This record gives sequence, C-alpha cells and structure tokens, in this order.
Amino acid sequence: MPMPTPSRGKRPGGASVVARVFAVFCIMTVPLLVVLVLGGWASASTVWQNAARLTTVTAGFTNVSNPNYTDDPTGGADELFGGLLAAGGFDGDACHSRRELPRYYKHSPYAPSPYLLQKLRDYEARHRRCSPGTPLYAKSIEQLRSGAAHAAEAMECNYLAWIPFNGLGNRMLSLLASFLYAILTDRVFLVHFYDDFTDLFCEPFPGAGDGETTTTTWALPPDFPIRDLWRFGVHSNESYRNLLNYKKITGDPGKETPLSVPPYVYLHLAHDAKGDDMRFYCNDDQLVLKKVNWLLLQSDLYFVPSLYGIPEFEDELRWMFPEKESVAHLLGRYLLHPSNSVWGMVMRYHHSYLSSAKEMIGVQIRMFSWASVPVDDMYNQIMDCSRQEHILPDTNDDAGSTNATAAGRSTTAILVTSLQADYYERLKTKYYEHAATAASGGGGGEWVGVFQPSHEEQQEMGKRAHNQKALAEIYLLSFSDALLTSGMSTFGYVSSALAGLRPAMLLTAFGHKVPATPCVRAVSMEPCFHEPPPAATCQGNKAVNVSVTRHIRRCEDLARGH
Repeated sequence: MPMPTPSRGKRPGGASVVARVFAVFCIMTVPLLVVLVLGGWASASTVWQNAARLTTVTAGFTNVSNPNYTDDPTGGADELFGGLLAAGGFDGDACHSRRELPRYYKHSPYAPSPYLLQKLRDYEARHRRCSPGTPLYAKSIEQLRSGAAHAAEAMECNYLAWIPFNGLGNRMLSLLASFLYAILTDRVFLVHFYDDFTDLFCEPFPGAGDGETTTTTWALPPDFPIRDLWRFGVHSNESYRNLLNYKKITGDPGKETPLSVPPYVYLHLAHDAKGDDMRFYCNDDQLVLKKVNWLLLQSDLYFVPSLYGIPEFEDELRWMFPEKESVAHLLGRYLLHPSNSVWGMVMRYHHSYLSSAKEMIGVQIRMFSWASVPVDDMYNQIMDCSRQEHILPDTNDDAGSTNATAAGRSTTAILVTSLQADYYERLKTKYYEHAATAASGGGGGEWVGVFQPSHEEQQEMGKRAHNQKALAEIYLLSFSDALLTSGMSTFGYVSSALAGLRPAMLLTAFGHKVPATPCVRAVSMEPCFHEPPPAATCQGNKAVNVSVTRHIRRCEDLARGH
C-alpha cells in the first residue's frame, strides 16, 4: 500500500488576541453575520440562498487572495485532467462543472495511465453505439421482453443497469465500483434514476446533448420493460443466488454442457447480501455472468477491492491503475460532475465565503446512532486528532500577546460539514476568543474563519433537495488543502477520493466510547469495502480470500473491511 503523506508541521509564533479577534470579526465572519441577520440557521436552504446574495455584499473581499482565480474560465488548469475527460462531444452550457472543476481541486497526485485512457475512449465509443435510442439497444430490449431463458449467445451490446440504494455517499461509491465493473466486462453502463437521484449529476459520456443525430444518455429509459426496479432486494427471485438455487441457470461455460441463462440477472451486492450472492466474486461465476445480456446491480458498497481477487480482472486492473489507490480518485473525476443546480450552490458558497483564504481545511463529522457519544466527547476527539495530526491552526491563549504588524499574516478557512451545528459553533467560538498562531515565522499571525453551509440535524432519505445540498458539501470539501473526516463515513470517503488526499480519520466510538487513539492517517485515498466476501464464497481451491490478495490490506477504520 502507498506510504502515508508526511504530517504537516505546527505553526509557531504568537499574536495579539485583540487584533486577531478584530480581524476575524471584520474579515472572515462578515458573511456569517449577514446570514444570521438575513435568516439565521433556521434552515439550510436559507444559508444557501443567502450565499447567492453575498457576492455583492462582500465585493472587494471575494477572490482577492486566491492565487488560482483568474478571468480564464479554466483558471489555467488542465480542464481535461490529463486526458481523462474527452475533448469534445458535450454541450458546455448543460454542465458548467465539467470545465470549471479543475480550477478548484488542489491536488492531482496521479495522472491517468495510457491504458485507462484507451479503455475510457473505447467505452465512450461503445456507449454511443449501444445507448438507448440506438438500433442495438432496441435489439437487446426485444430479447429482454421475450422473458425466456435461452442458450447463451454473443450479443453485440451487453448492459449493466445500476439501481440506487441507501444514502448519497453509499450511492456514489457503488456507482464508481459498478462503472468499473462495466468497463471490465465490456458492458454499457446505465443508471436507474429515482426522483431523489435526479438533477445531481451531468451526463458523463460524449454525445449527450451535443446536437448530433444520436444523443447518448446514461439514464435508463422510463419505458424499460422491467418495471418497479425499486422492488429488488436480497430476497428477489431474480437474484443470482436464487436463480442458482432454483436451477434457472444450467450448464457450465468451461465444459461441453450448453449454458442456458435468463435474459437478465439481478445482482444483490449490498451490505445484507447472503451466501451465494457472494458468488459474484468467483471467477467461474463471472464466466457465467458474461453470457447474460442484462445485469441489474444494486449495492451500497465500494466493492472494488474484491474485484482484484478475481483472476479474470487482475491484469486489466493492474494496467488501468498502476497506482492501486487511484481508482476512486480517477473514476470519480471522470464520471461524477455536479449538475448546474448543484454546481451553482457550490460556487455561490465558495465565492462568498471560502475563495479568499490561502488555505482551506475540511472537517467532516458523522456520528452514527450505534456509536454515539456526547457532543463534548466528540469535540474533544476532534481537537485531540487535530493536535496529533497537525490539522487545525493552533491558538495563542496568552491574553497579553501583541501583534504590532500585519505583515506575513495568512488566512485559513475551516469548512465544517455535519448534520449538527454544535461542532461549528464550538470551533467558531474557539477562533473568535483566541488568536491563531502564525502559520510561519515572522510577525504575522493567522486569520481563521469557520463556516458551515447547512445542518440538517438528521439524514433524510428520499429527498432530492437534501441530496443536492449534501453533494454540494462533498464537492466543497474536495477543494480542501487538508481533511479531517469521520471513519466509516462514505461521505468522507468520497470527499477524500475526489480531493486526492489521504485524510486524518476519526476512529469510531464502538460501544459508545471514544477510542484512546482519536484518529489515524489514512494510508490510501481508496474507500473501504465494508462488507468483503468471506473466503468460503467460492467452491474448492478457487476461493477468493481478499485479506491475502497482494494489493489489499485491512481498513484502518474498520477491521473487517478491505
């Protein structure tokens, strides 16, 4: 596994409490005061709406210190991420984030390999040829409507239809893993968009709305013949496990016995998968699934680590991703582009509050109900982690300190994302009442502003507006110079992967007790696979034992994960 990023040094020096309090009040917290006056913390939507108004209120403050800000629409950045994104085939007005995102990412630790670039270009050509609305798609739908088992025959276009499940972070990780599986198996990747999953992301593949005769889409059409995809789950008769148990799949792809498969198979790869569901990770079973025209997949997990345990895919994965920790980082930047609605929220908040800071630190806090602790304990864990990993600016509690000059001072924005407002309030008070020490030697101290876009109090499943705000905060976090996230949080995993950072991760309070070690530094940007298959999933000597696969190690934040 990759070596951890070197720890950041502490900030030495002293500063005047009075001068720092005045600076923080006048410079960094003006936007917050405006928000409080205009609407307070009554609702997250109020905060987002008021961010739009603050561009004029804070004129002369916005963007003055951001070295990456220019009038160039790309900011001089590589808007194609080293060839990761296709150069043409898109309507620019339909997706502003595609060309603007490169301006805001601070870290791009890995360039895409030439082999990955070729695989993506091959996939895009396949998507144009086979996407909904094409004759080849119509041919596959005709076979699907037949509903009868058939002798396996080669089809020019095979499909993987992804079904959303669980919270937004889980969905995004599952989306990336499923898209990778589609690339590995030469399938066309389509997404079933529930109402709460619409207007979150742009069309990712060239040809979407570019004015050509054939307009591609990754959206599964509403007239898809398999109705009510939401009904699929662990007990569905169409699941691979039950089709095997009911003898609906017969034959053997490696022997003379003809293989008979249904027109579609449902793959249940979620956290509650059982027994033979896990045979998905067996090499022989992948040879069977290769013969199925339509695969419907539902998962809330990042199952990429277990794909490395399948011999059929090992070489492809090695060639596509020479750096094993770059999978989610590169595929996330390729596939996931916020819709104009979400990107507008990101930009309004960023330009109103964050763009003038020379450094931005992201703090993402998720407390699970089954591992809850008092707010005081969680806040102390955050501060202990910050001291251990040198994340947040230190403060000078000496009321007699002075600061005769403003020379050398710098600005730091701390972005807090949490369902609760408690941690934002405490951090804001900390930097209001105590001056931050200097970021480097010299007479200057540090101006620190603390910001939180929303606090929904609880996760609301099935609500589009909630998901849009959550996605906007994920992208704001991904612009950070450093990250402190909650272990086991898929929200934090996605933010870190997009940012290209190995975060400091707060360890979970199992048994409702804060662990003695407050956090660990992640050794990889790759998200954790929380529910890997057991070694006994496959039969005989072909068992998949992910724990001994040479590219995989146990997760720092969950011992059973990989």
